[in-house]
Amino acid sequence: MTGSASSRNPRRKSLAQVSAENENHKLKRSLTATQLLFMGVGTTVGAGVYVMTGTAAANYAGPSVLLSFLIAAAACLFTALCYGELASSFPVSGSAYSYAYISMGEKAAWTVGWLLLLEYGISCTGVAAGLSGYFTSLLDSFGVHIPTFLRSSTLQPLPGSDDTILTINWRLDLVGLLAVLFVTALLVRGIEESARFNTVVVGLKVGVLLLFIVIGINFVHPENWHPFIPPSQGNSHYGIAGIFHAASIMFFAYAGFEAVSTASAEARNPTRDIPIGIIGSLIICTIIYISVAAVLLGIVPYKQLNVADPLAIATKIMHKPWLALLINTGATIGLCSVLLGLMYGQTRVLLTVGRDGLIPSLFSHIHPRFRTPWIGTLIIGTLVGLMTATMPIDIISNLVSIGTALAFAIVCFTVIWQRNQAPHAPRPFQVPLGGITIRGIWIGIVPLLGIIFCCVMAFPLIFNMFHAVIAGNPVPLILLVVYCGLGVATYYFYGRHYSSMAPRNQP
Repeated sequence: MTGSASSRNPRRKSLAQVSAENENHKLKRSLTATQLLFMGVGTTVGAGVYVMTGTAAANYAGPSVLLSFLIAAAACLFTALCYGELASSFPVSGSAYSYAYISMGEKAAWTVGWLLLLEYGISCTGVAAGLSGYFTSLLDSFGVHIPTFLRSSTLQPLPGSDDTILTINWRLDLVGLLAVLFVTALLVRGIEESARFNTVVVGLKVGVLLLFIVIGINFVHPENWHPFIPPSQGNSHYGIAGIFHAASIMFFAYAGFEAVSTASAEARNPTRDIPIGIIGSLIICTIIYISVAAVLLGIVPYKQLNVADPLAIATKIMHKPWLALLINTGATIGLCSVLLGLMYGQTRVLLTVGRDGLIPSLFSHIHPRFRTPWIGTLIIGTLVGLMTATMPIDIISNLVSIGTALAFAIVCFTVIWQRNQAPHAPRPFQVPLGGITIRGIWIGIVPLLGIIFCCVMAFPLIFNMFHAVIAGNPVPLILLVVYCGLGVATYYFYGRHYSSMAPRNQP
């Protein structure tokens, strides 16, 4: 009986119901529009500008990686506009998870939440690993050398195995682990304190990047920008295909701006400030990315940028060792703010999911003094720290972009769904460009473009995944299938039974 009722009833929450739940969340409303803007910039500007620009240009797009940035930014901008409308309509915690719960029901909400956890969880681990590398390099420049077994993950791909064979040795990425534990302690202590720390860090890292642009522009050689689109060499190396492949990589560099939407329950004026934080941070990050990339590619020939620290290569050509040290410091500190924003977003999504009963309720317990979800934060911090210390992130990094693209596409579709389900609901912020009506169904131009661009971003990565299977490397596909299977099993064997929307749990 319960199963058939569940199949007829999607367990959709009303806005009034979710709003009432949020009024009782006991979180502290303290975040201003400026702090939300800094949160978005802090979460987004990280590995994309410090690492991925060089590898994407060297391997796929050359100087036309600037176009790749614009394509990836367009996909994110359409999604950001959709986030803005949903956040203004539903000023509640939980981000896209809550929007889907209100619009399409529990199963859709769980799907979105599970994809967000993939994005945030793996992203946190990857950022922590990158932070470890930059900090280790920074210490090396001062003559402090951390032993190799304390700065490498326990599992490592066997060289020459194309990431299909892993080796296990007595080693541990201690620096990455300690960085995660430090950020975890900040988040447990309180969001206001975390926001102040983030504002200072963002100011420092953006200032360093602006200094690189101002000084580096005097060392630009325009001939390094030619040919702007290198001739195609097949397999997405250069040419038009290379631009789009690089865009799918740079798409990951923008992941994080949507973490602002998870702060609705702690924003002073979420209806107004959340859209400002989401859209404003994306625009600022795009300007920073393209400016840094243009100067970098003007200083260094693109084929020399397939390194982990492309900005350091530029500073060597400029003969500015002090700037190299400053950039290394900025990267180390800057990645701290990225880690802070990503872990914040993950804990707030888990807080909402736990409150709904789809996962154990301990994730929604609020500290009586700090007013933060402290138990969930400690659990997530421990798990991310252990993953950073032990797991090789390079073999699963593409899963983040795939998960992000799918989650963003669902967000865009939610706008279309909600407009048709509740056309007269108040929307303080609305996506621009309007829409068309086909057989009584409204289809927004911006949401539709967002869905199309997200699919374009995901296609090269999915194609590479299946190409890897044909080449004898099934590891990424197996991990994706296992993760999806785990999500389905968690919902059907736990979530749907303990959900606050289950018939026996309804008043």
